[in-house]
Amino acid sequence: MTGATPKPGLVLLVVSTAAFLAGLDTFIVTIAFPGIRAAFPGDDLATLSWVLNGYTVLFAACLAPAGRLADRYGRKRLFLLGVAVFTLASAACAAAPSIPLLIAFRAVQAIGAALVMPTSLALLLTAFPARRRPMAVGVWASVGAAAAALGPPVGGLLVEASWRWVFLVNLPICAVTLLAGPRVLPESRDTSTGVPDLLGAAGLLAGVGALAYALVEAPEHGWDAADVLVAFAVAAVALAWVPLRSARHAVPVLDLPALRVPTLWLACVTTGVFAAGFAAMLFGNVLFLTSVWHDSILVAGLSLAPGPLMVVPVSVLGGRFVHRHGPGPVVALGGVSFGAGVLIWLLRMDSVRDYAGSMLPGQLLTGIGVGLILPSLSGVVGTVLPPSRWGAGSSMVNTTRQIGTVLGTAVLVAIFAGAPGLTGFRHGWLLVLAAALATGVGGVLIAARRRRDHHPDQPAAVVSVKPG
Repeated sequence: MTGATPKPGLVLLVVSTAAFLAGLDTFIVTIAFPGIRAAFPGDDLATLSWVLNGYTVLFAACLAPAGRLADRYGRKRLFLLGVAVFTLASAACAAAPSIPLLIAFRAVQAIGAALVMPTSLALLLTAFPARRRPMAVGVWASVGAAAAALGPPVGGLLVEASWRWVFLVNLPICAVTLLAGPRVLPESRDTSTGVPDLLGAAGLLAGVGALAYALVEAPEHGWDAADVLVAFAVAAVALAWVPLRSARHAVPVLDLPALRVPTLWLACVTTGVFAAGFAAMLFGNVLFLTSVWHDSILVAGLSLAPGPLMVVPVSVLGGRFVHRHGPGPVVALGGVSFGAGVLIWLLRMDSVRDYAGSMLPGQLLTGIGVGLILPSLSGVVGTVLPPSRWGAGSSMVNTTRQIGTVLGTAVLVAIFAGAPGLTGFRHGWLLVLAAALATGVGGVLIAARRRRDHHPDQPAAVVSVKPG
């Protein structure tokens, strides 16, 4: 296809496939964790937990600089580099002979995923005309959401063979993406920007990493433990310093002018809040099914599948509503549906197994909510920012999503530590319900602000687009 105009449908297929893998690996390892722990019995639980948390933390910290690098050096180039890094790291994870090496390879995997996510959205926005972007972004975001929700069922099936298969499954899909990407994807960049602020990126990594460490270790060591307090202090200093540095740097790690657009700022906050509830829901339901109903890992994973199956068809319909009414009302409706599903669990779930009467209807409603919420929030970038800043803008939305994931899981662990048994799960569902209600409020606020912040399409000269 070199020299030909890229087909938007093929671009959507390629970038959605890569985004699916990046999202899948955020959650698929959760279900494989017992198998990994059994394979390396000499390592303590705190060390093993960084197989999960290290990926999410580094993913979150690298998204913003990855988006900036992509805007500067080419989104197609950085996308393909990210897929290549992710492929090699996945193979290394599958072959890891020890937990320290597995943690290290997971860190490299996270860097590859961070290169893929913001560049995939920017490539998608470039390939589609404005009128078709809501549909395209809806499919892209729903694929990412389905990947996160499919982590437990897919992981449950793979772990039946070996925990190493949760990494090996990535390889053939990545190979196809690397073969198709150079032919299908258009190149785009913003040649007016300089080198991104890598020191600011290091500060963001230190801040997010320290915050995650404190939240993960506090339930076990105590909230007043010396290492926990030091970690909170490091996080506070680093996360306060990064915006100050970004305000002075020519190509900052955080696009502060973009965050001054109220619609984008609201979208970032709402994404973080919803991601916290979404992560707590997935993690909590896996534990409920395996510890209260005593389901096997495979049965528990399959029991969680109906929700993800709702995401893609709902997101396609939601994209049409977004095109007509804007993202805010759709996010608000999604928050109501997500919250209704959680409310069913609160009212009907107990120690007696009743999947059809309690878990299943809640799964269907939360799946509808996810299909409406995440595509709508992801699409805000294309409506309020010029094309030259799509990479940076989408990276900020995705960064808040990953930080929300870390916080939601950590807070849920703390809840379970303070209220064991069924009471703890009810408190956890209350946390998720609160996140759903806050997401609905965020949608209402976005609807109120969006019309003022809408950014019309930029002239073609603003962003260089070429096939191949």
